[in-house]
Amino acid sequence: MACRPLVSVYSEKGETTGTAVKMPAVFQAPIRPDIVGSVHMDMLKNGRQPYAVSTKAGHQTSAESWGTGRAVARIPRVSGGGTNRSGQGAFGNMCRHGRMFAPTKTWRRWHRRINVNQRRYAICSAIAATGIPALVMAKGHCIEEVPEIPLVLTDKVQTLTKTKEAVGVLRKLKLWREIEKVKSTRRFRAGKGKMRNRRRIQRRGPVIIYSQDNGICRAFRNIPGVTLISVDRLNLLKIAPGGHVGRLCVWTESAFKKLDSIYGTWKKASEQKTDYNLPMPKMTNCDLSRLLCSDEIQKALRPPKKGVSRRVLKRNPLKSIAVLSKLNPYAVVEKKLAKLVEKQQKRKRLELLDAKRGQSKYGFRHGYYRLVGVEDIGLATVDTTACGGKSRPREPVTKAPSTKERREKKGKKDHA
Repeated sequence: MACRPLVSVYSEKGETTGTAVKMPAVFQAPIRPDIVGSVHMDMLKNGRQPYAVSTKAGHQTSAESWGTGRAVARIPRVSGGGTNRSGQGAFGNMCRHGRMFAPTKTWRRWHRRINVNQRRYAICSAIAATGIPALVMAKGHCIEEVPEIPLVLTDKVQTLTKTKEAVGVLRKLKLWREIEKVKSTRRFRAGKGKMRNRRRIQRRGPVIIYSQDNGICRAFRNIPGVTLISVDRLNLLKIAPGGHVGRLCVWTESAFKKLDSIYGTWKKASEQKTDYNLPMPKMTNCDLSRLLCSDEIQKALRPPKKGVSRRVLKRNPLKSIAVLSKLNPYAVVEKKLAKLVEKQQKRKRLELLDAKRGQSKYGFRHGYYRLVGVEDIGLATVDTTACGGKSRPREPVTKAPSTKERREKKGKKDHA
């Protein structure tokens, strides 16, 4: 909110007149972009005109379904013959030349009712935002060389009737750069609006708010981007176009002084609106950093925690032997003993199986290529008498001859 108590008044030549005007109380109203956006959207909806398609559209043909049994869809089909239109699907929204899905009706809920208090809250927030240079610059306006925000001019500006004079005033106030920016953004509209008498679009420039029209509208109306509006008929669609606060406003002195009587102050109610006063801000001091650094809040806070405790990844002791050994150092010994016992049990089990099958310690299980009771010969034998008929006797396995033996055997055959 703008907190300056006085605002300087500038002449049409861009010079200060030496007089100052008291800042109206509406510039200290709370700025609520959420209320401005919702009210702006509802006001836009109230300007819509009903539209709908014809109730007969898509049904102006004689069509009837062929029924089942003809291997085609049961959609209604155009009757008759002798043309490619006959037999085509009709009526459905998926058909060519059919009606649309859920045809629009004129009795749709086009308009929205807006609470009077909310509408006034929104316009007060929009006016308050125009007095903050940061919000005006964030809106995209070129105000780097503008002498003061909000900008107040003498009432002599309301008597201008020539556009040449209005251009001179804007040049003296360093506002012509804003007009050139608006002119550079003039372009063709995207969409069918080009065919509906709204071919070109451009950005918004400054809005000039006057008290009495003594020729000011005629002087400024042909300058691109400039909007003129009376202070008695302030419109949210003009002060916050698009629902975004912070439009550049140029006030006349009489219009600026009239704001207190229209919207009132917190000490005095409005003179033009019945039982209305400005909305109260939720916070008397909006400087959050100053509030947090104040002595009252700092005393109530605990001292900051200097130590940094990092989160340690918790590991599963059942999967990590290192973590398990920290919890239970004897777990390593138990694990080794368990492996040793398992190994002994496995060995006993294998020896029992070998005893049942009649195999010695060096049988096929523990050493397949190790001979049983026979040394330095090429046959491996199995004692089948001790099996008790429970195991299948294996056939003798011949030892494969080496390469040298095969060559010697082949040489003997050739010599013979």
